[in-house]
Amino acid sequence: MASYQEPEYLPWDGRRVPLTFLSGYLGSGKTTLINRLLATAEAPIAVMVNDVGKVNIDARLIRRRHGNTIELTDGCICCSLSDGFGAAFDQLRAQETPPDHVVVELSGVAEPDRVLPWSKSAGFKLDGVLTMVAADQLAEIVAEPIVELTIMKQLVSADLIVLTKTDLISVEQRTAAEGLVRELIAKGVDHGLATGGIDPSTTPIVGTDEPGLTTTLLHLGGRRTGGIDDLPAPTLFDTHVTEMVPLPDPIERTDLDELLGELEPGVMRAKGIARDADDRRWNIQVVGRRTVVTELFEAEREDPTDLVVIRVA
Repeated sequence: MASYQEPEYLPWDGRRVPLTFLSGYLGSGKTTLINRLLATAEAPIAVMVNDVGKVNIDARLIRRRHGNTIELTDGCICCSLSDGFGAAFDQLRAQETPPDHVVVELSGVAEPDRVLPWSKSAGFKLDGVLTMVAADQLAEIVAEPIVELTIMKQLVSADLIVLTKTDLISVEQRTAAEGLVRELIAKGVDHGLATGGIDPSTTPIVGTDEPGLTTTLLHLGGRRTGGIDDLPAPTLFDTHVTEMVPLPDPIERTDLDELLGELEPGVMRAKGIARDADDRRWNIQVVGRRTVVTELFEAEREDPTDLVVIRVA
């Protein structure tokens, strides 16, 4: 297996757009907060979500829908992560004008530390991690060890913790929920889960009723003592294996399609140049479940290559 590094380039004349990761266990209210953010944004932002259809945006705010993307009248954009982080970031970089901010909604069981390296992707910089916690059910769900571990990982990575569903509980129960959050953070630190260059014991905890919460969401930077240098080394994908798959030279188009169809499950990205017996060159681009093979024009011809395949480890 050979190593490979995706070439980096600087879009938008070198400007880097702040990136906020929105974390939280299932049912913590991430989508609700995204709707609130989109409805009150004072500058164009981009939101990446796992399922665009679940973001119930007011139809009056929508300029157009195309594929897995929704463009709003105020310049905001909501796009899907269904094809992976690489495709979503490429889609944003393809825009002539950058968004003012990017918010990424992580899945309910995602560990923020595993995706933080994406903050070093060309054109972006880390603003922070916001972790949401449903105060009304926290004590119940952390009784399950696997769930507790997931939530601890989400909490120790946070720059800001937001308690949700506080309107469903008493003041005493809210205080108890905050205390439990602090206990889980301390336990996570004891287990060596805190690796983000911040002191989790000092992470602020606010409620969804906090004045100016959406503004706070977009200004989390500053708690990481080493800034972006505290993040893991950059990688194209958060957990991936890169390998070189030899392509026969020449290879007929039907054989090439068959080879691509037999790639192992978990392939996130693949690319290469193939040549057939008539000396036609084929540009291969695989992003998630989408495969595109196009013929290169004479002026764009490149020598045949192996197929570079990046898949989940």
